[in-house]
Amino acid sequence: MILSVSRRTDIPNYYSEWFYNRIKEGFLYVRNPINAHQISEIKITPDVVDCIVFWTKNPLPMMERLDELKAYPYYFQFTLTGYGNDVEVNVPDKKASMIPIFRELSSRIGRERVIWRYDPIFFSDKYTAQYHIKAFTSLAEALNGYTDKCVISFVDMYAKNRKRMESLSSYDLDEGELRKFARELSGIADDNHMEIGSCAEKIELDGCGIVHNCCIDKALIEKITGCRLKVCKDKNQRPACGCVESVDVGTYHTCKNGCAYCYANAGEKSVARNASKYDPASPLLCSHLEAGDRVSQKKVASWKETQLSIFDL
Repeated sequence: MILSVSRRTDIPNYYSEWFYNRIKEGFLYVRNPINAHQISEIKITPDVVDCIVFWTKNPLPMMERLDELKAYPYYFQFTLTGYGNDVEVNVPDKKASMIPIFRELSSRIGRERVIWRYDPIFFSDKYTAQYHIKAFTSLAEALNGYTDKCVISFVDMYAKNRKRMESLSSYDLDEGELRKFARELSGIADDNHMEIGSCAEKIELDGCGIVHNCCIDKALIEKITGCRLKVCKDKNQRPACGCVESVDVGTYHTCKNGCAYCYANAGEKSVARNASKYDPASPLLCSHLEAGDRVSQKKVASWKETQLSIFDL
């Protein structure tokens, strides 16, 4: 099993104490996002967890305790963009804080285990293509030697973020402009010794030097663990997503980063209400068991192949 921690909320930034407590206990609960009273109890001991994939804009709150994860292979998807606090409301200053944190994390766990995400990209009168080129260049140069890969995507519109994005007067580039933009990003990444890939994008950018990326990456996990995995593509993700199957342990409407483009939050009031329920000792993130809840054990197992194949001979 691969743990995704988490596409739904920034656990390393805001809820790392809860996650470390769950590691100690060896299990956690996750509410079904569709049916809130349906709860899965998930075993998360090292014998069943093949890898943990962390998603964050700021891993600093959990970095002092990384030794508590020594029994688990893991890597980070670290989002670091050129947006200001008008878009990423609660993310600390990039130059003063986030670049040094990225470098420190990379130095501690290895550059191959910290993936730089410059995403999602949107365009507006303020955040033009040239603005992004300048910001991307500055960040790529600062992170040169501290990561092997950069991932980009372009913002998707959902009911939950449409109003916020419209307030920023965002617009789309035509395909020709978008490909020109993508080629420039690819060249900058190459100049700074990084592979660049796209996340769940329908548009084919291979000709621009940008490959389709897998964020829950079987090849990377096999490299980190030294074991082959018998795992399939995640059918619960969008068709263009290349990720393999994982179990997400997060809770929607709990991320306090306040990003305008976020699809995982209904709004500030919803986040504040749910975050107020945060209890690091609870097996549920930002929740407790309630009347009517039904807990069932989720069947989980390692994906590691236990038999030699012809390729191992």
